[in-house]
Amino acid sequence: MRIQVPEALTASHVKWDGEAGRAWSAGLPALAERYLEQWELRLDGGPRHGVVSLVLPVVRADGARAALKLQPVNDENATEAPGLRTWSGDGSVLLLDADPETGTLLLERLEADRSLGSVPEVMEALEVLTGLLRRLVAHPAPEGMRRLGDIAQGMLDDVDGALARLRRESDRQWLRRCAGAVAELVHEPGDRLLHWDLHYENVLSADREPWLAIDPKPLAGDPGFDLMPALHNRWDEAVATGDVPRAVLRRFDLMVDALGLDRRRAAGWTLGRALQNCLWDVQGGASELPEVQLAVAEALWARW
Repeated sequence: MRIQVPEALTASHVKWDGEAGRAWSAGLPALAERYLEQWELRLDGGPRHGVVSLVLPVVRADGARAALKLQPVNDENATEAPGLRTWSGDGSVLLLDADPETGTLLLERLEADRSLGSVPEVMEALEVLTGLLRRLVAHPAPEGMRRLGDIAQGMLDDVDGALARLRRESDRQWLRRCAGAVAELVHEPGDRLLHWDLHYENVLSADREPWLAIDPKPLAGDPGFDLMPALHNRWDEAVATGDVPRAVLRRFDLMVDALGLDRRRAAGWTLGRALQNCLWDVQGGASELPEVQLAVAEALWARW
């Protein structure tokens, strides 16, 4: 086998899935060889990886550069191919081929070494990211996407259990506030095709366009639910301003204005995203809410 699986990727799969994750990682070389042969690809460099996926730079039979993405099928990435197919390269990486049975994707090759996180000025980077988001959410979600309404109701169902695990009353108060915003919006969840993880490292430089979005976790919903990643990423730069609430609101207002969103509704769904992130932390064993999510929620409360 020509494919070497990075040890860090195996460790990540073992962390989340135990021996099943180790077995999946061990099967990666054979899986890669299968698609190199089936799709007539040749390797064109060393592997890259994230928390879940292995990405191999390849060249197609016609000489075009591409990227082979290998990942186990789960709830998060099962809609990736249909979402990319719907966008058809409009602000996103192009999907060239896919096998839904294994979750394997053949993608347009982007410049993996240059993400939007490398742009020194965060507001300049945010303008680029927001321009891509505007294009992505212009598309109605196709049938079969996960729906924000279902996800939001699931969050509300989990609130009582999380409240019982929090040791600080101030945390319980903020969890209730965020849940209250979601409860008001849950019956109007929206129908746009959302990326769900559009932060600066998920925007790469490209040949076809200066920048394109990668690695979506598509679902159908309100664009306000897609703002949070750009608010809490590059957090050190918000802290460095000396006025975190103002820095958060500056980012939020830029995105809301550029996307033409209702400000209060967008704030409510962003509070919902804070609720989701906090619930994940508590379900993972935390007894206090994460400081960054609290800081964003406190800032956005002024817009709700």
